[in-house]
Amino acid sequence: MREEQGYSTGSILLSFLLGGIVGAGAALLLAPQSGRETRHRIRELTDDVREKAKEYAGEVKEKVTTGIDKGKDFVEEKKTIIKTSIEAGKEAYEKEKEKLSREPNA
Repeated sequence: MREEQGYSTGSILLSFLLGGIVGAGAALLLAPQSGRETRHRIRELTDDVREKAKEYAGEVKEKVTTGIDKGKDFVEEKKTIIKTSIEAGKEAYEKEKEKLSREPNA
């Protein structure tokens, strides 16, 4: 339902993640701490964000790969059905053609 409105689950998750990062960064910069403590916390935050981004990228890659595999399977299945239908049509045509060639002309 959300995708009909232009919002996919991925974009909502990414928006939430980016909002959390901005909020955490603002909290770190506005909190009363020494420069060393602030740099240390920013480094930790950066490492956490990097790790979450890798996890998110892995999940997206997995979903895309799964979607592509399902699409390939779907196409292959339909291709097989169409090929079978064409062969059946050719056989029916040949049988009808042979049947008509045996009938005396009226």
